[in-house]
Amino acid sequence: MTPLERGGKMIIAIDVHYRTEEAKIVAVLFNDWSDEQPAQVLIEMKSDIAEYESGAFYKRELPCIVEIMKKVDFSSLTYIIIDGYVYLNDDGKKGLGYYVFEHFGGTIPVIGVAKTSFHQNTLFVRPILRGSSASPLYITSIGVDLDTAAQYIQTMAGEFRMPTLLKLMDTLTKE
Repeated sequence: MTPLERGGKMIIAIDVHYRTEEAKIVAVLFNDWSDEQPAQVLIEMKSDIAEYESGAFYKRELPCIVEIMKKVDFSSLTYIIIDGYVYLNDDGKKGLGYYVFEHFGGTIPVIGVAKTSFHQNTLFVRPILRGSSASPLYITSIGVDLDTAAQYIQTMAGEFRMPTLLKLMDTLTKE
């Protein structure tokens, strides 16, 4: 019986990798921010993906996230982590994380973790350094205080810039 079937509380991290005709979606589920191993890994392939649209990345990514979330019991989720931003600039332009939060009814907090910064995006972002890396991760959030969200990612298992479970997700997505 998986943790989801037992009704345990879970955190889900989701990433999508695009190929020519399809997308590979990976979700890593875990129980606690300090976990070193996932409780469960979900992998889904999706064809019929939208074309990339500059400035509207969420139109391509959101349907993929929705697809893999069909396999998850929402009542078990405490947080959703996405590879990307919740807000794109200091004017509060909505990013993928905002649309994920909105799509799922605003009931599950979303934390965005990005590897690169956006110009004019300082008000809604907390850069964090992990391990001995001089390159920060950029944390954004909705439904949870930004400093709290940054602290959660900061305390995730792993001694490198990228937390162990997020690195696993990234690796599985690109395989």
